[in-house]
Amino acid sequence: MRKTFQLHVEGKNRDRVLDAVKHEIRKYIKRERRRDLPEGADFWDFDCQFGRTKEDAAVAHLSALTGLINGVAAEGGAQFYAEILAKPAKRHPRAAGEAGDHGMEEDGDEA
Repeated sequence: MRKTFQLHVEGKNRDRVLDAVKHEIRKYIKRERRRDLPEGADFWDFDCQFGRTKEDAAVAHLSALTGLINGVAAEGGAQFYAEILAKPAKRHPRAAGEAGDHGMEEDGDEA
């Protein structure tokens, strides 16, 4: 999805337009995640870019998009550009002691 979203539409409430834009983005992500994965892939990853215009777009993480959209809306911006492209990816196992270990030792006792 590569699209410039308008936040100011004549005759429509700005908050409802903002909600509709967020819904459209979430719907696209859900639809892409339902697609069949190619051989050797574990999940769909997303390459995202976000900016006020296509030329200003910078790399952003998928989980940060809603916050970025809210930021543009809070500043009174009239539009923003979002690019979300799905790509197949493979999960890599975490090394021992890496984040997400939750303080558990190998024998199951808490540290």
